[in-house]
Amino acid sequence: MRRPRTATLRVALATGAVLAVTVGCSAQVVTDPAGAADDKPGSGTGTGTGVRIEPTEPASSSPSAEPVAASKPPATPSAKPSKSASEKPAPPKPKTVMASGSEGDQVRELQARLRQIAHFNRAPTGYYGSVTATAVSSFQAKRGLPRTGTTDTVTWQKLLGMTKKPTAAELRPPAAVKPAPKPDPRCMTGRVLCISKNSRSLSWMIDGKVLSTMDVRFGSQYTPTREGTFNVGWKSRDHVSTLYDTPMPYAMFFSGGQAVHYSADFAARGYSGASHGCVNVRDKKKIAALFDAVRTGDKVVVYK
Repeated sequence: MRRPRTATLRVALATGAVLAVTVGCSAQVVTDPAGAADDKPGSGTGTGTGVRIEPTEPASSSPSAEPVAASKPPATPSAKPSKSASEKPAPPKPKTVMASGSEGDQVRELQARLRQIAHFNRAPTGYYGSVTATAVSSFQAKRGLPRTGTTDTVTWQKLLGMTKKPTAAELRPPAAVKPAPKPDPRCMTGRVLCISKNSRSLSWMIDGKVLSTMDVRFGSQYTPTREGTFNVGWKSRDHVSTLYDTPMPYAMFFSGGQAVHYSADFAARGYSGASHGCVNVRDKKKIAALFDAVRTGDKVVVYK
């Protein structure tokens, strides 16, 4: 029995579709509403069934398109705003060169230079005390500088530019020679520190002969230096007062807490100050030599 032509064609198409699936090609079914109108043999665009079969390309093992570049995150704004080009950095603060409590040849030079321009009216001592601080403050005020009383780099350079290098005589002016006072009779025998309040002097004597003399300062009326005959009880080269927390170099104790010792304050302020009862010496070299010469047990005589 012979099949109709249309039925034969449908079978053939179905067989081809199965074969396509078998060899690995995939089919995509698209409904064509105009399929009936295009159902003509040999047209190549229709099947006569209203369905058009379109082959699709097999999946590729590698991507067909280039990968998309990862987008960059937006730039994070800086935490600190950039400084303006016109903004200038603050100038560095002046460094301290010398201050209250400083000692040495540079302090002596400072005092000599201040003396050249009438800001320091004493002989240089090499100790930076209240008198020197006041002189520096006066110089700073006259030159339009901050009145600190401390010698910083700006003050020092200003002073150097206005003065000349001090001579040896300006740094260490010769002291006026004072006649030695007539010693108390108690000082004429043995090894004695003979101390006169009237002449404000100390004479180091051995068997009536004066070996050295130096200026001294005594206690105030509220803390007077005791008078009488004593002995050196003990010595302390680098002593610091436990009562007043102040240095007492080359201390030679003769009556309780009272001692003969070097005083930086006496060197700086002279007789405008007073001790707390001790016998102050302002010449450091002389008392250093005296400290080495005096022995424990030597006599001390303090008199009017």
